[in-house]
Amino acid sequence: RAFAFELGALMSAVRAGRMLQAARDRIVAERFMAHWESTRRTYQETSHPSWIFSGYEGLCYTNVTQEGWSIGVRAGCILKSFCFMNATLNPPSARARSVSSFTDGKKPSEPHGTTAMIEVSQMDFCYGSKKALHGIELSIPEKRVTAFIGPSGCGKSTLLRCFNRMNDLVDGARITAGSVRVGGEDINRATVDVIGLRRRVGMVFQKSNPFPRSIFGNVAYGLEVQGVTNRSAIEEAVERSLRGAALWDEVKDRLHGSAMGLSGGQQQRLCIARAIAVNPSVILMDEPCSALDPIATGRVEELIQELKRDFTIVIVTHSMQQAGRVSDLTAFFYLGRLVEFDRTEKIFTTPAHRETEEYITGRFG
Repeated sequence: RAFAFELGALMSAVRAGRMLQAARDRIVAERFMAHWESTRRTYQETSHPSWIFSGYEGLCYTNVTQEGWSIGVRAGCILKSFCFMNATLNPPSARARSVSSFTDGKKPSEPHGTTAMIEVSQMDFCYGSKKALHGIELSIPEKRVTAFIGPSGCGKSTLLRCFNRMNDLVDGARITAGSVRVGGEDINRATVDVIGLRRRVGMVFQKSNPFPRSIFGNVAYGLEVQGVTNRSAIEEAVERSLRGAALWDEVKDRLHGSAMGLSGGQQQRLCIARAIAVNPSVILMDEPCSALDPIATGRVEELIQELKRDFTIVIVTHSMQQAGRVSDLTAFFYLGRLVEFDRTEKIFTTPAHRETEEYITGRFG
């Protein structure tokens, strides 16, 4: 990984053309060519595009400084300038094999579920007279993790809250054009049961919000609201949900103790267990790890990967590293507009828009 970031830095320097300006840059150029020649030989022997994904691998799997991370991402972004190298060194059939090896045998462009769970069509959204979202067009496939990224105030959370009509609770907030469909149903029709919608589209907030009840009572709350009275059914659902949230082994001996005594990471996983107890189709997560330490964040991210087998997950995050680690698809928003939406590895290696590249490399935001 250290080599990947070093190579990324050198490639970035090549692209900028600074190596021709001073003796120091000529030394960098010599180092780059030496590393490149070594990488090329390795590449030809293994058919693995190590240089192609160096920045992306570092982004996803290495905790580095902001500077080092930005260098790694820039290395990915400049691949547009080096695409001729890939074409020369890697014929189409080999490229297909290489992508499969990077994704453990599964091409990222081939989702395991192609049915759209959430469809947004030319949607505008306003807070009073101020327009917050402009012409959003988006289709989120089922049983995948989709990340929303972008600077503060760009509309990520506003859009997320449109999916279960949480914005209805804000005075003057409304959709002024377009539509949002969840499971094929227009959720903004007057006849829609909003409570039923929120049962199907659960939400986990930025700050964990356990109820002042027992751990058992927190998870069982949704079932009790639905009118479930069978004690054995509730106990079974509570255990299933806590296991699904990777919390059962930690709390099984104190289910009737206060949920307020759990750690921050445990409380957030408890909120996830409470959300999945009613068996939703979609789970919305609004910066679920922003208040957690790295260890708790890692556990929640592992949980997200397990949950996507059964649920469609949409997550808002300010962490580029987190988006790279957990999501299959990434949408970049800026000033209330959807700038780019594509597979996560493409967003972070070869973004189609200049604004996307500038944001993920830390030039603004």
